[in-house]
Amino acid sequence: MSVATQLAVYGTSLPLFVCAGFVARQQPAPGPPAIAYASHRDGNWEIYVADRNGANQTRLTRRNGHTRFPLWSPDHTQIAFATQRGEPRDGWDFWVMNADGTNQRRLISGLVGKSHREWSRDGRRIALTAEVNGNIDVHVVEVASGRLTRLTTTAAEDRDPSWSPDGAQIVFTSERDGNREIHVVRSDGSGARRLTSNTVKDASPMWSPDGSRIAFVSDRDGSGEVYVMHADGSSVERLTTGAHASSDPPRWSPDGSRIAFQMAEQGRYDIGVVTVRDRRQRVVVATPHNDGSYTWSPDGSELAYVSGPAGRETLHAVNVTTGRSRQLTTTWSLTPDWLR
Repeated sequence: MSVATQLAVYGTSLPLFVCAGFVARQQPAPGPPAIAYASHRDGNWEIYVADRNGANQTRLTRRNGHTRFPLWSPDHTQIAFATQRGEPRDGWDFWVMNADGTNQRRLISGLVGKSHREWSRDGRRIALTAEVNGNIDVHVVEVASGRLTRLTTTAAEDRDPSWSPDGAQIVFTSERDGNREIHVVRSDGSGARRLTSNTVKDASPMWSPDGSRIAFVSDRDGSGEVYVMHADGSSVERLTTGAHASSDPPRWSPDGSRIAFQMAEQGRYDIGVVTVRDRRQRVVVATPHNDGSYTWSPDGSELAYVSGPAGRETLHAVNVTTGRSRQLTTTWSLTPDWLR
């Protein structure tokens, strides 16, 4: 394919040196960016994007502190990310930028925790966990203005927020009752209520794509298993058996038919998938190393994840039907997010 043809297909915004490089090697032109991730290849953690095959790897940030945790906006036009401020105790700044790395704007300074964070479906707000004056609470930041609103105010730890698809509510984990339980609150901070009640851990909730159910991890039957319940907390159902699920939030497939989860197996972490309708579960990634930080492809056929020896993890993708895995990066990579 000629350079002129590639520019016609992909648009004049594609850098000419990239097109020329692919012509010289007689390789197919790269696809559009699909996976955002953090890489340490240049001696500092920065945000990169690549297509679904790992090609066209492009660095988007150049910051002084470690920069990680990219998160695509629902319309694919922006990426939120976090940058560490000096020492770990100084916290993280929270930023947003255009999908091509331009217009980088800091939204929050020195507050952001590493807990799960999530865009609202309309792309106007991001729910996150932040520590203020020693209290770990759920907050919402408005992307346009950077205005931060604290939704939970108890002295106990509140974390792992997940939006309802209509943006009206946020489900989260709280220790306000002495152990971890699932709670829900309206997006303006009102109407907080508890959905689960056990003497053991219920944690890491994730709202289903259609808004009807919430997945979570619980130890109520003796070990970590994946459960689902109706959005009002009723009809709790265990989906997995013997999963030894970690506290990493279980991830719904885009069509809501399956849930991916992390398994703690003999001192390492593997990745499993369970079908919601019939509870069929299978291990899709099991290596001698820790496997995790998984994210679904838009069509639900693959999971991107990280795997490898500690400090040398790389990015991979696995077909959840065949179990075939492919390596996407060769340098230390973490925290992938596949646009949906």
